[in-house]
Amino acid sequence: MFHSTDLALSPMKSLAAGTSYGVLRPISTFKPAINGEDRVSSVNSTTTTTHITFTWKRHGFSSMTGLKRSRRLSITSMGQTPRGANYEVKKKIKGSVVLMKKNVLDLNDIHASVLDRLLELFNRRVSLQLISAFNCDPKNGLQGKLGQPAYLEDWIAKITPLTASESAFDVTFDWDNELGVPGAFLIRNNHHSEFYLKSVTLEDVPGQGQIHFVCNSWVYPADKYKKDRIFFTNKTYLPSETPAPLLKYRKEELVSLRGDGKSELQEWDRIYDYAYYNDLGRPDEDPKYERPVLGGSSKYPYPRRGRTSRPPTKKDPNTESRLNPLMALNIYVPRDEKFGPLKISDVFAFGLKAIAHILKPELSQLDFTPNEFDSLQDVLKLYKGGIELPKVLRENIRNIVPKEVLKEIIRTDSEGLLKFPVPQVIKGDVSAWRTDEEFAREMLAGVNPVIIRLLQEFPPSSKLDSTIYGDQTSTITMEHVEKYLNGLTIDEAIRNKKLFILDHHDALMPYLWRIINCTSTKIYASRTLLFLKEDGTLKPLAIELSLPHPNGYQFGAVSKVYTPAEEGVQSNIWQMAKAYVAVNDTGYHQLISHWLHTHAAIEPFVIATNRQLSVLHPIYKLLHPHFRDTMNINALAREILINAGGALEHTVFPAKFSMEFSSMLYKDWVFPEQALPSDLIKRGMAVKDENSPHGVRLVIEDYPYAVDGLEIWSAIKEWVEDYCSFYYKTDDMVQNDSELQSWWKELREEGHGDKKDEPWWPEMQTLEELVETCTIIIWIASALHAAINFGQYPLGGYPPNRPAISRRFMPEEGTPDYKELKTNPEKAFLKTFSSQLLTVIGIAVIEVLSKHSSDEIYLGQRDTPKWTSDTKPLEAFYRFGMKLAEIEDRITRRNYDKKLRNRVGPVKMPYTLLYPSSGQGLTGKGIPNSVTI
Repeated sequence: MFHSTDLALSPMKSLAAGTSYGVLRPISTFKPAINGEDRVSSVNSTTTTTHITFTWKRHGFSSMTGLKRSRRLSITSMGQTPRGANYEVKKKIKGSVVLMKKNVLDLNDIHASVLDRLLELFNRRVSLQLISAFNCDPKNGLQGKLGQPAYLEDWIAKITPLTASESAFDVTFDWDNELGVPGAFLIRNNHHSEFYLKSVTLEDVPGQGQIHFVCNSWVYPADKYKKDRIFFTNKTYLPSETPAPLLKYRKEELVSLRGDGKSELQEWDRIYDYAYYNDLGRPDEDPKYERPVLGGSSKYPYPRRGRTSRPPTKKDPNTESRLNPLMALNIYVPRDEKFGPLKISDVFAFGLKAIAHILKPELSQLDFTPNEFDSLQDVLKLYKGGIELPKVLRENIRNIVPKEVLKEIIRTDSEGLLKFPVPQVIKGDVSAWRTDEEFAREMLAGVNPVIIRLLQEFPPSSKLDSTIYGDQTSTITMEHVEKYLNGLTIDEAIRNKKLFILDHHDALMPYLWRIINCTSTKIYASRTLLFLKEDGTLKPLAIELSLPHPNGYQFGAVSKVYTPAEEGVQSNIWQMAKAYVAVNDTGYHQLISHWLHTHAAIEPFVIATNRQLSVLHPIYKLLHPHFRDTMNINALAREILINAGGALEHTVFPAKFSMEFSSMLYKDWVFPEQALPSDLIKRGMAVKDENSPHGVRLVIEDYPYAVDGLEIWSAIKEWVEDYCSFYYKTDDMVQNDSELQSWWKELREEGHGDKKDEPWWPEMQTLEELVETCTIIIWIASALHAAINFGQYPLGGYPPNRPAISRRFMPEEGTPDYKELKTNPEKAFLKTFSSQLLTVIGIAVIEVLSKHSSDEIYLGQRDTPKWTSDTKPLEAFYRFGMKLAEIEDRITRRNYDKKLRNRVGPVKMPYTLLYPSSGQGLTGKGIPNSVTI
């Protein structure tokens, strides 16, 4: 397709129509314009300008060789031209550069803007040089030929808005035909300040039309880099298919992203490297803030995090020093991994700062307020009337958080009353959360629906080493449960797949004594047995609460079994037993299901992908959207949430042992089992069935997480299959892809290095393995994280439903606590599970974690429609988006189906956590592409 193009001729002379004037060469690979049929066909002269229309045949770099084309030229008259005068036609290529100038929390840095304008006046400008994709330059080490520098136009004249938004600048390139097709460009920022380069688009490139470059990168002043920054077109190449002139650029860019593993990392660096979790403790402040290094040992294995290069602490050279909590947003991550301007300016960032300040050491004793909740009605005041925030706390927060932001974060009014939005779990019915049906339903449709499993033996056994922990077999007996089995025996119920278990016994038992003796937490290991009723709902049968034997672990456990009761003190005890289970499930959810299995597990993939896969690589293009903001949110979490004395240590039961506990559970992490079908089969919640739509048949048909999740999983996998099979036609192509093999090797040996010798890693030798691997990565980063994360406030924002800490053991008969439980059960419950300050901190944390930011990009979306130039992948991606829209419709219909009682439940809260799209804020739905919060 031809496009109109501006051309200039030199020397500028007047011409006469129908006359031969030697040779007119628009660009050097085009046939001369004055030869037989290729001659000036008309001239239209004025006093200053001559217009020429001529026809040429094009030769050279296109499949359209030989096509004829007419051009009209404007030539300024400068006198008569002798016959035979030569004219060199200089072609101009217009481009559009979309960027965002430096912004600080949504407002321009005025000083930087002024300096940049001054530098423009002194010709210190932003330059771009095109790089040929197909023509080498011997003078440039046989790399792609470089074009002449072109400069952004009208930087001084263009007034950019004060808020974070994009601006388009023109750029005009002098076209050199020897460039052929541009495959990349170099950019040099001679200004004082950085800017965010979003895209560059070239128009009317001969033989190509439009060429698009997706950039999405911060470009700092040239003195911050060893070499000028390079950006490639949106074309996709396997390493072996990369045009030779671009190959060295491709390799050099990857080398620069890896760094040397030693240098101190600066704000402008784009270096991706690995480190252990050695930055959680604060040993220089107090021994109580010492924490073990996670990763690099068999005792404390862990996924790797991004290297930050801070100096070690004084007392422990193995522990990395930390930033002041108020500077948490300044922690190093590669510059392009930092939150975008819109997200930084979102209220949530201030919220995390506020939480960090609440948890200052001098306020972390949590005993400075005499106020406790006396009734559930007092808890409801958090949402409807407000409770008074302690004066010392208000003053500390106000010192760092603007008044307007404070209102958004903790909604305090002038009287110091603290308010939160009403969680969905109590919107429809304020007491339905207490029912046994809702307690069980949330194991299938709650915020942690990935733990429940089929019971396949009775009594439940333990996998703990009996030489260390003694006999840990369950003490639940047939007498406890058979009366609830609708006439079935235990054996019949197991055979008919009617019994299920929520098992938090083996995970917690090894840590119980340390938690109980070294913290204020009082918890039990727990097992909960459930029965599948004819209507598809689950009924709790028994709860076993266990402690280690007082004479030592080797003597086994001391356990007590509780069964359902509806009247008297026994009903209160049953309610307490369910709350102890909820405490375990909440802590396990936050530390293992959420943090470890999504946030921590995915970060090594982010690092390895950027270190080993070029932006030109198809798998980079496939996975990159699913890594957005992950390194930044994880780094921020290490600063103020999962660190020693951080929010999670105050709001989940393992307290100071929280991250150590997650390290122990990482030992059980198996990458292939993160695939949803594999996970369901492992837990006995599904069986293989080739005749079922997704290759598995659910044991509980109305299992909302699994039903919706399998549809999302299958849609992702189909999209990945369509995409990967376009680039990899054979298994040999997978095996011979040098970047892919380096990526997978580094991921196993470095990113998840503590598991490098596990036999279950895919070998990455076949297209099938590649598809499954990429599907798992996308599933973890998008749908799994969404299902685990965005229901936290809707379900846990009312702490009695999902308490996170217990402060007392179950009251024993004959004690004052037992008497209180009998006479004032609500007060006894709240004294055990919900202090005011802990509740405020916990709610503030999960409200922030449950919100979608204003710049969220959801599954099935991209930040630009031009992310690739390949048509078939774009068509496949469109189909993927359409499938997700169809899934949304089916989810909505299922939520209206009254036969599916687990979809809505007694609390009247539809299951929408795997509904793909969402708006901004606290919605309880939406699947972002990546782990962004």
